[in-house]
Amino acid sequence: MSAVQDLAPTVGVAPACRALGVSRATVYRWWAEDGVETSAYVQRQSPRALEPEEHQAVLDVLHSERFVDRSPAEVCATLLDEGRYLCSERTMYRVLAEHGEVRERRKQLVHPVYTKPELLATRPNEVWSWDITKLLGPVKWTYFYLYVLLDIFSRYVVGWMVAHRESATLAKRLIDDTCQGQGIQSGRLTVHADRGTSMTSKMVAQLMADLGITKTHSRPHVSNDNPFSESQFKTLKYCPEFPGRFGCIEHTQAFLRPFFTWYNREHRHSGIGMLTPEDVHYGRGPGILETRAKVLAAAYAARPERFVRGMPKPAPLPEAVWINPPMTGGFTRKIVQ
Repeated sequence: MSAVQDLAPTVGVAPACRALGVSRATVYRWWAEDGVETSAYVQRQSPRALEPEEHQAVLDVLHSERFVDRSPAEVCATLLDEGRYLCSERTMYRVLAEHGEVRERRKQLVHPVYTKPELLATRPNEVWSWDITKLLGPVKWTYFYLYVLLDIFSRYVVGWMVAHRESATLAKRLIDDTCQGQGIQSGRLTVHADRGTSMTSKMVAQLMADLGITKTHSRPHVSNDNPFSESQFKTLKYCPEFPGRFGCIEHTQAFLRPFFTWYNREHRHSGIGMLTPEDVHYGRGPGILETRAKVLAAAYAARPERFVRGMPKPAPLPEAVWINPPMTGGFTRKIVQ
């Protein structure tokens, strides 16, 4: 064991054990039994390591005004072009790591932190969602633009418009006309949208301020911050009769008018108790659900053995509809969307 102790500080434990034909595990066990301090043998400095003055020279170069925002790869390449070599790129990373400086060194803009929108609707005309989608025109690279305003509580399309272009002026006109048609009172409505140019325009923002409407926006590149509009567009575009292309704007309007009539008056939505958006929006839902409950009660009274789980009940209306329900105890609250 003394021979290993003599050689280890110079060549290391593993080479000393190989030279003497001794297992490293045996040596470490001996040292542990005798209380030998092993750090001097295990944590020895590599003979290829930078000298202290070389280490400081590398650090000074990396901290210099010229290279403070450059990556080690760029620093090495620049110095080589100037005929200088301090150390390898990997060694520069080791030097930075020793000082806790392995991070993004480039000068970059920092994106602002956007708050996740949390919107609650407990009645119709409390929160609207709106968006614009493209519809393929008659030839390649031509489009028509469909604007849709949707009430998130009832899923009722309160307003829509199709146009040749995306425009803040047209969006302003649609929102203004729809608010008048729905009799929106100041301070009673929130309108949510993504961050498209029309949605964030000063013209639309000024209109909403004049009408006393609160506006909110999705976070950048977060599609599920506006789920109700996206879902409505999917229902439209996956409709079996939806054409691959629209020949003209009159063709587009001729298709969309009956579609939105069907969507509002006939389409039974799973998120609102299999009622139609129009029934929920105009308060007919409770009466319809009461009628359904009576029919189910009569069926249960006639053949109760067929209902193994007891008296059946119709699917209820949601009491609250959220965009991004808040977190409670680390879990998202289970609220109907």
